[in-house]
Amino acid sequence: MKIGITGGIGSGKSYICKRLAVRGIEVYDCDSAAKRLIRTSDSIRKQLTHLIGEDAYDGTVLNKAAVARFLLASEHNAQAINAIVHPAVFKDFEDSGMQWMESAIMYESGIYKLVDRVIVVTAPQEIRIQRVMQRDGISREKVEQWMQRQWSQEEVRRLADYEIVNDGIADIDSQIERVLNSLTK
Repeated sequence: MKIGITGGIGSGKSYICKRLAVRGIEVYDCDSAAKRLIRTSDSIRKQLTHLIGEDAYDGTVLNKAAVARFLLASEHNAQAINAIVHPAVFKDFEDSGMQWMESAIMYESGIYKLVDRVIVVTAPQEIRIQRVMQRDGISREKVEQWMQRQWSQEEVRRLADYEIVNDGIADIDSQIERVLNSLTK
């Protein structure tokens, strides 16, 4: 059985994955894989340079600021980048042989089709905003821009099979145990 973990920016997906790792569960990180593939794949580099322009890369190093400007400029731009990166990540996950995956945009990207069950990690919006501002050192406005590019927490919650609430109050480990017990039945 393949399991997906999703949740909006700042929900705490990575923290949940660390708690799973303590239990011996290795989770494929779609975001890290995308960054690795963007850095190492000649095909992706060529396609992104063709799409964004010569300033997309400085040699073989991605120009994050240029890509972010292009990405946030329009939904069409975001879809064009995704059409290059997502299929490469999908194939990389399938080739990895791993059973668990983490993706912030599981439904938006379509990668949910590669898993049997989805766990959504949720947290109140203000907590998510504060986490991302502190983690990334960016403004509230920038965090809200990123949040607006993702499906709402409510939409994802409706589609997911399980929910883990990561609000700093609810007991994470007992929620994980409950999900794991349900998955093994």
